[in-house]
Amino acid sequence: MNSSYIDSVSIHSYLNQYTIPSFSLVNRFQERALGNSLARTWDRVSVLGNNSDYGHAGCVNALHWAYGGELLLSAGDDTTVQIWKMDPTNTSNDYPFVCRTVIHTGHKANIFNTAMLPHSNRIVTVAGDRQVRVFDVGDNRGLSVLGQNVRQEYYASQLKTHTLRCHEDRVKRIATEESPDRFLTVSEDGTVRQHDLRTPHVCRNHCPAPLLQAHHELSTLTTSSYYCVVAGDSPYGYLFDRRFTGRERNVKAEGIVPCVRRFGRAKQRKTGRYSRDHITGARMSAENGHEVLLSYSADGVYLFSTLDDPEASGSSASSSSSSIVSPNSKRRRVSLDSRSTSSSATSSPLEIDDRSAHVQQWDGNEGEGEGEIENEDEEENDKSEEDDEKSLTEEESQGFYPWVDVVKPRRRFFGARNVETVKDVNFLGPRDEYVTSGSDDGNFFVWHKSTGKLHGIYEGDGSVVNVIEAHPYLPLVAVSGIDHTVKLFAPIDVNRKSAFSRMSNAESIIKANRKGSRSRGIRRIDLMNLLASFRASNTNGEDSNPTADCVNQ
Repeated sequence: MNSSYIDSVSIHSYLNQYTIPSFSLVNRFQERALGNSLARTWDRVSVLGNNSDYGHAGCVNALHWAYGGELLLSAGDDTTVQIWKMDPTNTSNDYPFVCRTVIHTGHKANIFNTAMLPHSNRIVTVAGDRQVRVFDVGDNRGLSVLGQNVRQEYYASQLKTHTLRCHEDRVKRIATEESPDRFLTVSEDGTVRQHDLRTPHVCRNHCPAPLLQAHHELSTLTTSSYYCVVAGDSPYGYLFDRRFTGRERNVKAEGIVPCVRRFGRAKQRKTGRYSRDHITGARMSAENGHEVLLSYSADGVYLFSTLDDPEASGSSASSSSSSIVSPNSKRRRVSLDSRSTSSSATSSPLEIDDRSAHVQQWDGNEGEGEGEIENEDEEENDKSEEDDEKSLTEEESQGFYPWVDVVKPRRRFFGARNVETVKDVNFLGPRDEYVTSGSDDGNFFVWHKSTGKLHGIYEGDGSVVNVIEAHPYLPLVAVSGIDHTVKLFAPIDVNRKSAFSRMSNAESIIKANRKGSRSRGIRRIDLMNLLASFRASNTNGEDSNPTADCVNQ
């Protein structure tokens, strides 16, 4: 009998024994290898755009891996989108990314976010000029000219297919769906809009109704299946369920999608006259679909879950106090225990999630090094003014769905400083086992999600790190911020020393960041938002100097 046939039968029997397809087994091996690799120390392995031939001419505000990690999109203050791809002809560099395609988008202000729509060649950009632009790059993705020292440059007149002017203020984030035509955007005008490129309309006059309209500025948006979370100039992140779009519109609510949960931390002691609550970044886990990260300005990163029972918000609460069933995520893995048809009233959803069962809700108290030291030098003389401003801010922000129950955080991750610009937040790892955030000190921090312990501090920028995006399948992380370049980080051999790890100075770095967050609070962001609004109003949304140094992401 043929030996290859015997081997195939043995493999088939082995796979049948575990009732899983072969590709699933391969994926598990790949995930384990990727997880083990990321557990090692990292180092900077490449800098994109550090020569005069190509690169950005301003801060890099947006990074996006496309085509399953084959392409890396970057965009920023110079209003260009640059497409990077590995050059297989370059054997002298382990990560030979080159830029051979540049899109001059025609935006009149800084680009804040970019993404390639799935199953298409369409690239979407959003910017400070209040516009959403769509470009169809076709085959012009830099794929056909690798190995040649040629850079293709395109202008809006060549590639742009849509200019959407539905928003009335700066547009900050894009959330894609499993569609080449549909996507969501969020704006500082307080709206989230769903765009469908198959249904054209005349902007300003016949724009579709927004999915939701907040009473305050929104700056971040994240989705998982039919859920979306938005946050901004408010102490809460808001969870919306798009399955019920338009079914039941509450007269007190704005938009056509109901809010089913709020995520919020414990009330904080104010540290400055102009302090206010502001969430700069949000991210839902693509691996399990229920975990949510929120990054608070002048504070830390908080982990929430839709599986956790909320605290009731008064007798008029419209939502049930039970936890929300997690949506099917892109890489959803269901525990065998979850196949039971019912659960007892005393059992927690955490008990059927073997990767989350050990995580308990964070009670807001300091413990295991997770709390901040109280600042004993607060300005007590300004307490009355702070209380007045606090009550005004809370009255305005909490007026948005105040009857919806609040979920408290499971864990807090601290050490980074989030004051100077608007930081994003992200999960890392094949099972989202790490949490990461940029910092005003030019470093980015990586924590173990399950324990909150610090895994690494790495120098990622000469000034501030704002964006961190992991490759979907390789142990490779792209980082950007105030610098005009993109840095790539990857694990290194255990016998090598990382030149950009700052873990040896972790204690002093965290202490300095804590002091900086306490002393400066949100005041600088207040000033920068005021200046940006004044500039936008004077130019009718057109920035006369789009390549100026970025002051606020």
